[in-house]
Amino acid sequence: MARRRQIYEGKAKILYEGPEPGTLIQYFKDDATAFNAQKKGTISGKGVLNNRISEHIFTLLGGIGIPTHFIRRLNMREQLIRQVEIVPIEVVVRNVVAGSLAKRLGIEEGTPLPRTIVEYYFKDDALGDPMVTDEHILAFGWAAQEELHDMADMAIRVNDFLSGLFAGIGIRLVDFKLEFGRIWDNDYARIILADEISPDGCRLWDMVTNEKLDKDRFRRDLGGEVEAYQEVARRLGLFPEGADSAVLDLESHRKRRGK
Repeated sequence: MARRRQIYEGKAKILYEGPEPGTLIQYFKDDATAFNAQKKGTISGKGVLNNRISEHIFTLLGGIGIPTHFIRRLNMREQLIRQVEIVPIEVVVRNVVAGSLAKRLGIEEGTPLPRTIVEYYFKDDALGDPMVTDEHILAFGWAAQEELHDMADMAIRVNDFLSGLFAGIGIRLVDFKLEFGRIWDNDYARIILADEISPDGCRLWDMVTNEKLDKDRFRRDLGGEVEAYQEVARRLGLFPEGADSAVLDLESHRKRRGK
């Protein structure tokens, strides 16, 4: 497909003008960032893997009635998506204490939460994506009350579905980030799921070994990022038949790297 006009470039993806009005082409990069882009690097092949994983998950979510921006995958790195007005709020769903939650509250990472927690963060890199409450969101008009309810309801539904999906392949869904967008029908706006769902925005731990199969391997200099992303794709059945089916041995990987 001929390259079209670039609309936006983020830390992990580029958006191009789509072939039809109301569509965009979403290109997945190999760039990796952490700590609000203070740490930067490249994970070779990450874009290809995230494209396949996100396609698979969004297709499954569409099958259970979650409205999404995904239309179809175009090639190894690109998807055709609906153009949306992004709500400037990241919705984070937590099932297990990890990352910033462990640091904020001084609770040991890996502690199961007594109930699922939904958090909101204002999307602003310059401010470090600060955590906000529903009161902030409503007061500043970032989303309406009905939209906030729709986002929270969908986040819980996505969590229930993905927790079961990943548990079925031996992976614990620790936490994950969602983004939502508005699509307009005359004066009426509807909230749909946008962005991506991949190891870039999810914490995924092996249920037996607790090995991290996500971007924390990059954040914490653990190495084995490509192998971890490949393992998630393999367990989801996204590798062709006959591909190496051995369970990822990250311990051996660390020894090879001298970690």
